[in-house]
Amino acid sequence: MPIRNIATLAIAVFLGLISVILVRSYLGTETRSRLVPVAAVTTTPVVVAAQPVARGAVLQPALLKVVNFPANSIPAGSFRAVSQLVGSGADQPMALHAIVANEPVLSDEISGASGKHSLSIEISSGMRAVSLRSNDVAGVGGFVLPGDRVDVMLTRTAANQPSDAVTQVLAENVLVLGVDQSSNDNSDTPVVARSVTIEVTPSQAQTISLGETVGTLSLALRHMADGTPLTKRETSVADLGSAAPAVRRALAQSELRVTRGVVSTLYHVGGSTAR
Repeated sequence: MPIRNIATLAIAVFLGLISVILVRSYLGTETRSRLVPVAAVTTTPVVVAAQPVARGAVLQPALLKVVNFPANSIPAGSFRAVSQLVGSGADQPMALHAIVANEPVLSDEISGASGKHSLSIEISSGMRAVSLRSNDVAGVGGFVLPGDRVDVMLTRTAANQPSDAVTQVLAENVLVLGVDQSSNDNSDTPVVARSVTIEVTPSQAQTISLGETVGTLSLALRHMADGTPLTKRETSVADLGSAAPAVRRALAQSELRVTRGVVSTLYHVGGSTAR
């Protein structure tokens, strides 16, 4: 056999061996790459809806279940155990939105301490939240903010007579819960609001609601550390001081001359002198 043919055959055999080695190496790498991720996957329990949950429904254990999610795919605001969502009495969370079956239950989709912020949580037991119409004057130029304390005053008149106007204190040292639709007590920017929501007793809530229909309500902003009770709860026009003495002095200096035929008489208005 010629040397050239032998050399060609040897090269072919050599290249074939190299190809076999490369193919086996590639197949081994593919097998390992498929097996390693499966072994490395970790899961975390996540609470989901076991069945469709309607908006406003109270979350009960029967409506919830736990499934395992890949650890790197956990939804933000999710819960790990059903016990985190099930409360008792007034603390029972409710669905703020409809939740479909197998959808993760998230904190911003439920009410209560474990979920989305709700103004009703901030109201003290036995108290009520009532909103007042406000403007730049009634709202102390917009400087009344959530967390402040104010006195609520009513100014009204009887039969539209300014002289009979009176200002009454309807509630004192009450907590401001919100301004317009904001209850953020970290806000420090004055806002001219259309409404101010305050925390009062049920009796005060009725008085304020009635007062808003018969007069003008205004707020007096308190110092944050001032809890001193008011000593005067009503002020009338008479308390401002009378202008009658000044009027009488003006009248006493006025003169009126009356002529009857050829007789002329000078009268001092408000006095008895005549000539």
